[in-house]
Amino acid sequence: MPRLTVLGSLNMDISVAVRRLPAAGETVLGTSAVIAPGGKGANQAVAAARLGAAVRMIGCTGDDSFGEMARSALSAEGVDVTGVRVLGGSATGLALITVDSAGENIITVAAGANGLVGPAETDAALAAGGDVLVLSAEIPRSVLAAALADARAIGLACVLNLAPAPAAPADAVALLAGGVDWLVVNESEAGAVLGRAVAGLDEARLAARDLVGLGARHAVVTAGSRGAAVSGASAGGSAGASAGEPGAEAVPAFRVPSVDSVGAGDAFVAALGVAVAAGVAALDAVRLASAAGATATTRRGTQDGLPRPADIFAATGETWPVAAN
Repeated sequence: MPRLTVLGSLNMDISVAVRRLPAAGETVLGTSAVIAPGGKGANQAVAAARLGAAVRMIGCTGDDSFGEMARSALSAEGVDVTGVRVLGGSATGLALITVDSAGENIITVAAGANGLVGPAETDAALAAGGDVLVLSAEIPRSVLAAALADARAIGLACVLNLAPAPAAPADAVALLAGGVDWLVVNESEAGAVLGRAVAGLDEARLAARDLVGLGARHAVVTAGSRGAAVSGASAGGSAGASAGEPGAEAVPAFRVPSVDSVGAGDAFVAALGVAVAAGVAALDAVRLASAAGATATTRRGTQDGLPRPADIFAATGETWPVAAN
């Protein structure tokens, strides 16, 4: 059983379904509303557990009812939450999500206790051991930098989901300079890091190649329904590559009936982490992650919509290589 440690955020999500997303200053009426646990870190932990990994979650919640709900949801999925610190007097992180009839979304996040993740969590993440450390960027950048450095020192593989990307490209460049085994970003996040627009698979391939140049051993740029691009030491490919430069490969998207894209990126990251921990080759790992992300879009809800192996097979025909619990 692959062993993953997830260092990241725990939120409560308030999701409203609408027929179309509002323009600036516009009010639209929702068709339904749901309050449920979320946060990139917690979502990735749940997804990894459903895909057959032994998972430990590291992070912070407030001592409020939302925090209790978030921790209980993880425990119900078999995730070890002994590394989740409960902070007195702090509010649990909160995400406000609006989803339209095509499955597109806009998300606003209040960090709450996630903003107080610190050295205690870095120490807990490294002490947990495991095969892969999964990191996402809804916690302080200084914590990410410390965790990456400590993981490099002990040879622990890391998957960094740089979402949201730092506002200043220089901050992202500094974070990657020391090296990371796997970097996962979407088109807008890749653009923020590289300081240029990234749209479509051709530009995603070039972006993935350039992100490897900044220090990622493998870089994945996801492009939604258009697929994903991967570049790196064992990913192969030749798009735009010169002698001595890494190439990049496009991974086609799976065609599925999408109803809600919230959580799809987290399913992708978790699936990639589990596949890497299980020893799956780079391109195959990205293809499996794409299948998991696509499957997540076929079901409404964030954690509720995260897939199990049988769901992935039903939606995409891909057989998951790790036995689920």
